[in-house]
Amino acid sequence: MPDGISDLDKNRTLAQWLEWQLRQTRSRIRELEIKEQQERRRREQTHAALRWKIQPQRSSSAALVHRGDCALYPTKGGFLNREEALIALAEPDIEACQICRPETGLVDK
Repeated sequence: MPDGISDLDKNRTLAQWLEWQLRQTRSRIRELEIKEQQERRRREQTHAALRWKIQPQRSSSAALVHRGDCALYPTKGGFLNREEALIALAEPDIEACQICRPETGLVDK
């Protein structure tokens, strides 16, 4: 065997380095996926904040209009646009949520 590092040792070292690189790349991919999910949630929350929703009437209370991001009545869909929310609030059997106060966002426009 000649002096120096053998081809086998060189290739083992290269394989270890490539495995390290792959671990680093996979770790970065996981970070980016988490960041992307957080950004998507932020966009969804921002979009919901610009919408309204109606909580159906219960036997003991009136139906309620909420801001789209109100945590008192969580929902993923069925949002109203501004005009629909204004119409709903004009109905005698529908009230505004006293916590998120959706009429504030409607009047400001």
